[in-house]
Amino acid sequence: MTNRLADTLSPYLRAHADNPVDWYPWGEEAFAEAERRDVPLLISIGYSTCHWCHVMARESFADPATAALMNEGFVAVKVDREEHSEVDGAYMAAASAFTQNLGWPLTVFTTPRGRTFYAGTYWPPESRGGMPAFRDVLAAVQEAWTQRREQAEESADAVTDALRRAAASAPSDLPDGAAITAAARAIAAREDSEFGGFGGAPKFPVATTLSFLQAPLVEQEAPDAAAAAVRALAAMAASALRDEDGGFFRYATQRDWSVPHYERMLTDNAQLLDVALAAGDEATARGVASFLLATLRREGGGFGAAQDSESWIDGARSEGGFYLRPIAERSGLEPPAVDGKVITGWNGLAVAALARAGAALSEPEWISGARDAAAFVLRVNRDSTGMLVRASLDGSASPARATTADVALLADGLLALAVATGEARWAVEAQGLLDLAVAGLEGDPLLAARGIATAPDQTDGDLPSASAALAHAALTAWRLGAGDRYRAVAEDAVRAHAAAAIGQPFAHGSLLRVAADLLVGPRQIVVVTADADGELAAAARGADADVVAIVTSTQARAFAEAGFELFEGKADASGQAFDCRSFVCRLPVTDPADLSRTR
Repeated sequence: MTNRLADTLSPYLRAHADNPVDWYPWGEEAFAEAERRDVPLLISIGYSTCHWCHVMARESFADPATAALMNEGFVAVKVDREEHSEVDGAYMAAASAFTQNLGWPLTVFTTPRGRTFYAGTYWPPESRGGMPAFRDVLAAVQEAWTQRREQAEESADAVTDALRRAAASAPSDLPDGAAITAAARAIAAREDSEFGGFGGAPKFPVATTLSFLQAPLVEQEAPDAAAAAVRALAAMAASALRDEDGGFFRYATQRDWSVPHYERMLTDNAQLLDVALAAGDEATARGVASFLLATLRREGGGFGAAQDSESWIDGARSEGGFYLRPIAERSGLEPPAVDGKVITGWNGLAVAALARAGAALSEPEWISGARDAAAFVLRVNRDSTGMLVRASLDGSASPARATTADVALLADGLLALAVATGEARWAVEAQGLLDLAVAGLEGDPLLAARGIATAPDQTDGDLPSASAALAHAALTAWRLGAGDRYRAVAEDAVRAHAAAAIGQPFAHGSLLRVAADLLVGPRQIVVVTADADGELAAAARGADADVVAIVTSTQARAFAEAGFELFEGKADASGQAFDCRSFVCRLPVTDPADLSRTR
């Protein structure tokens, strides 16, 4: 049979189009059908490069007998978590009431109104290892719905109410330097002293945490904690977690960084490019940039979401088999597929990282790649009204709305691109997006209409939380001179979650990075020159500063006219460099030796 998934945007959903399961995509039609039949919804959430999603699909969703049970007792809904991140977040939070083993594939059973009364992750076709068979789970849930429905609905309402209460948080004061350094040391205390990184297996790159440990305040006040980030990056870069082509895998299943989970995410690699650049690890940075541009870049310039862990080798599906071959032996093999969804916020991360690294390492092709991706997202990832959407595939925009994190991450990427290119138009575009995010974006309309409790994006996962992304973009805009109101936005975002961040620093690395940076006055260097490759520009790029802008007189004037006060009064100073601290600039210099490399 062919269900309703064949014409959807998501590669993940399309892969299930020929299942015997009567799948619905996320939408009103599925809820209406569940209410008409008066049966629960079975909401299955995953993504196209998820290994265990593939496994459960082969074992259960492709099995006619299992599909018959699903079709008889439920309305089955398939959701791509990368397309509908807010839906994934809402049901992941609800699932936490039923299992501690959260992950994907996520299987959620809800009332026809969408409220969760049971959930789990992967279930095998036959019971093993303490896990019940998926068919037994289906039978038990259907029995609970038909025989103990009132109890199931009470459980669902209790979960919804608990999530709604948990969403409320009281603002606190901005954390001071002592609190920030204590949080950094608390993270460093979890360092694996033998193999680097943090905790045991499975072991993740945790790029948001590494970025926090690289904050200038932490490096100055807690150098022992900052050193843990350097060791972690070095350990990962030298391990099996990093492929020969320079790209990093999602995580390692062993404490020594061996036996990777072989999918490769845009989110991880974009952030690790920034981490490597900050660590001065040029070789690792170059490897990651090469992977992004050679493997994940799609036609038109946008970056795909991820590369799969599985591929076909000798007629069979193999997890990791392609990557286990030496580079020289791969040319004859079909590489693992790339999920071509161009996700707005994830591309913002890539734009920012490539722009910053390209400027610092004098790689114009990286900056060009960042420019192409930014232009693609701004052109293609829009709905009929011109509003940003979550993603696109093959030039077609998703109906899912862009989230606050999407818009903030893209804005931050555009600001980095403006600095790298000297083109004020990117900063102007970023400011408009940032203002939209600050004003507030509408969430998933179906969740809102049905009163389904959403989970505020307050903690880091594989990318910064929405609050941290907004705070970081606002701080970047302020550093460029967009106005004190943007610093206030960053401060308010930090205050809203400061207590939780200090109490659980490992889950709030990106917000703590902003908190740390708010306590240190920024160093801003503006070089006005017609020779972007000259010695003065090179000296500026080699300096430790929060902003290094190399602009022509015309470009400086364009920034100033757009309202970025860092560039005011500098357009007529060609051949000079301005070294500023919190917008107070020293006398301009013309000799590269007069620009200090250190803060």
